[in-house]
Amino acid sequence: MGRITHFYTEINVGVIELSDTLKVGDTISIEGETTKFKQKVDSMQIDRKPIKIAVKGQEIGLKVKDRVREHDIVYKVE
Repeated sequence: MGRITHFYTEINVGVIELSDTLKVGDTISIEGETTKFKQKVDSMQIDRKPIKIAVKGQEIGLKVKDRVREHDIVYKVE
């Protein structure tokens, strides 16, 4: 449903380029060569403004509970 394009270490925020719709309340899994964890989407932002729903093609900022890396893949957990 997306991939990580950037990670801000000082604020623990990953930037995700979406290939599907994502909503606050969804559970996601972020996986990569050295990354693998699940978390609930509590909040997300576009241009530092909070949003509830993001759609394919948008880039969102998401506070993550662990370090992520560029090119990590984001999956929606059903």
